[in-house]
Amino acid sequence: QVLLVESGGGLVQAGGSLRLSCTGSRITFSFVPMGWYRQAPGKQRELVAAISTGGSTNYADSVKGRFTISRDNAKNTVILQMNSLKPEDTAVYYCHVDKRGVDYWGKGTLVTVSS
Repeated sequence: QVLLVESGGGLVQAGGSLRLSCTGSRITFSFVPMGWYRQAPGKQRELVAAISTGGSTNYADSVKGRFTISRDNAKNTVILQMNSLKPEDTAVYYCHVDKRGVDYWGKGTLVTVSS
């Protein structure tokens, strides 16, 4: 069973930064595309950022220029660097991987941005 664990969430003031990490077991991140999603209260889960096995990235329009997704294959970790945070970024952030057609999710880490 693949296990994904997110960390790095917390409370930050608007304009601040946070760095989220996702580590995994029973999976090699370098072999699969990875993504970060978020779900705000009362809203659907949405894709925030994704990174392919080759390192190509894509972002939701709402976070372009502020968030950066990256890999550290040696540590089997995916990072989401979040800068210039806004109150509307408040959500639970989830790490996601699709391995052979099966979706795996972490339990999420809460990010709260105060105004």
